[in-house]
Amino acid sequence: MALFYGGLVRSKNVLATMMHSMFLMGFISLLWMIYGYSLAFGEGNAIFGNPMQYLFLKGVGAAPNPDYAATVPHESFMLFQLMFAIITPALISGAFAERMRFSAFVLFTFLW
Repeated sequence: MALFYGGLVRSKNVLATMMHSMFLMGFISLLWMIYGYSLAFGEGNAIFGNPMQYLFLKGVGAAPNPDYAATVPHESFMLFQLMFAIITPALISGAFAERMRFSAFVLFTFLW
């Protein structure tokens, strides 16, 4: 994604656009491990999961989770879903390449 969006912008903005994609990998991974996975896959109501169930990935281990993937280790399932959590805002970032400040980008990503 970084190379693709880096090739679509003017030469003066290549580094900043590539930084958006690289930053997203770390930032979204951190948010996902702290509360995102729990909010998405914790037991709760039909819209939101329990944000405290898997807080800081507590209880996510090598044993499969029978609710989501009975034969896949829970850690692998969590990482697979993390890939989608990273790629979604990375795709969106191409829509506003060269048009948004980095601080606004971080806020948007956090809220997304």
